[in-house]
Amino acid sequence: MLKTLTETLFSLPQYILPHHALSGVMHKLARCENRAWKNAFINTIVQIYGVDLNEAAEPDPNAYPSFNAFFTRALKQGARPLSPDEDALVCPADGAISQIGDITDGRLFQAKGKFFNTTELLGGDDDLAKPFENGKFVTIYLSPRDYHRLHMPLSGTLREMVHVPGRLFSVNAATVNSVPNLFARNERVAAIFDTEAGPMALVLVGAIFVASIETIWHGEVTPPTSGDVRSWTYSGEAPHLGKGEEMGRFNMGSTIIVLFGDQAVGWENSLKAGDKVKLGQKLGLLAKR
Repeated sequence: MLKTLTETLFSLPQYILPHHALSGVMHKLARCENRAWKNAFINTIVQIYGVDLNEAAEPDPNAYPSFNAFFTRALKQGARPLSPDEDALVCPADGAISQIGDITDGRLFQAKGKFFNTTELLGGDDDLAKPFENGKFVTIYLSPRDYHRLHMPLSGTLREMVHVPGRLFSVNAATVNSVPNLFARNERVAAIFDTEAGPMALVLVGAIFVASIETIWHGEVTPPTSGDVRSWTYSGEAPHLGKGEEMGRFNMGSTIIVLFGDQAVGWENSLKAGDKVKLGQKLGLLAKR
């Protein structure tokens, strides 16, 4: 009861905060190249969150030209080996599993009796959501200490990308537990790929101070934001990305949601909410067809 009250009290002020204005300020600060400012900012985050720079391609925190360059840093070659299992579905990011399981009647479990709708998550398009009915999903939260580039769970060819405007609530555990429909309220970018397992959606969910979401084929998708859903379709020369290849990044931390269709994949039985995960580890297997 006390924990629930604390989470509610933490979340309530977020309803009235100017989410996008604050994130716009962070966008500028994170890209500031003033040496004293960016070094202080970077070193504070390293100390507070215990960031392990030994696995970064550039281990010197003061060598980065801006805080954003540090936050979206590359890893050393071989730091995240992919599962050797050919049928493995690999983790797209470093982080922690928020939830993992089945999509039931078009709904995904959020937390503490709260669910959100697949159609709303994908911008209100029933046709886009239909292939994921009764499928599988995993939600992965990236904390400030984590590596913030996002990679492909399977090889796939990009079919469509959708930018859905919305709020920018925090996506930490307290807010996820207390704000209804959180992931379908926040601004997000959904990329739909055709894979050997059928359609796969990678949904990059924005959050307070997440001043930018970008993909490797488009660059920054947001900002700018807009009042309307925007979509891009791809054919002919559509990008094809291999398993484990980078597909996008958060410029500040947030959440990625992965969706698959009915009987497309099976999750590892041992995985559960709260488990720490690393890019490239096996999350599940392709279903035998």
